[in-house]
Amino acid sequence: SNEICTYCLLATPQKHNIMSKASKGKKPQRSGSNVFANFDQQQIQEFKEAFTIIDQNRDGFVDATDLKDMWASLGVVKEDAFLQEMLKEATGPLNFTMFLTFMGDKLQNTDTDDVLVSAFLTIDTENTGLIPKQVFTNALTQLGDRFSKEEIAQMYDVAPMKGDSVDWKRFIKLIKYGGDFEEES
Repeated sequence: SNEICTYCLLATPQKHNIMSKASKGKKPQRSGSNVFANFDQQQIQEFKEAFTIIDQNRDGFVDATDLKDMWASLGVVKEDAFLQEMLKEATGPLNFTMFLTFMGDKLQNTDTDDVLVSAFLTIDTENTGLIPKQVFTNALTQLGDRFSKEEIAQMYDVAPMKGDSVDWKRFIKLIKYGGDFEEES
């Protein structure tokens, strides 16, 4: 679910570019049925770190108890029915390979860069690359699929900021490729 993706963004250290510098900014090639071929080594390592954090009992599988403990570590209490719904999105036991497949599907099913840029440009009409936090919060609570206060707080925990503004061009990269990116000059 999107909650697992959000947690992965929160839990995984965001200290380095998730895309390999050797790839010169290109996405890893998606080929074949081997899920590991869909990501570069650094991405796989960051997903492994996130999986290890979520797999609270360290048995190699994420289950409802792991999810409950993960949410509790964030100070959030989730009902068992909610946790079961999260697990239903996986097609089998949630080991690391299934987790990687799940995350790949979630990342692959985001809007295209052009769609995201157009959406942000409706708020940043001057194309500065920055949206003041209050303006962005107003847009998220008043337009389209309205965000809850909890969802907004989670978003600001991971959103790249410049001062009191969201750096939406870097935020698109975070949404699309799952990692923080060095500031662009």
